[in-house]
Amino acid sequence: MAKEELKVYEYARCGTCVKAKKFLKANAVEFKDIPIVDNPPSLEELERMLGYLKAKGMKINHLFNTSGVMYKELGLSKKLPLMTESEALHLLAENGKLIKRPFVLLENDGMVGFKEEEWRKNVL
Repeated sequence: MAKEELKVYEYARCGTCVKAKKFLKANAVEFKDIPIVDNPPSLEELERMLGYLKAKGMKINHLFNTSGVMYKELGLSKKLPLMTESEALHLLAENGKLIKRPFVLLENDGMVGFKEEEWRKNVL
């Protein structure tokens, strides 16, 4: 059975995304770039990712690009703790700039950001 092509939600001007794609290319891993601003992950994909993150002891704030301009402009550091999980996920689904990237869903796991050791374990 052929492995499903890896989908990498990314932002072209994101340094972390560039590192992740360089890593994949260096290791001959085929992948499909998906521009996260134009085509953010669906609500269902975000819910799946959140489930994987929770299993690792993480919270919903790990899905957010907390260093991004939009996060700061919207004052989300103060608003996010007051939001329901559903409200936060809907906000992410509507605006890819708020999502931490790269964003990769795997068959039974998911990764946000780029930590080479984690990527090496999960995609090689």
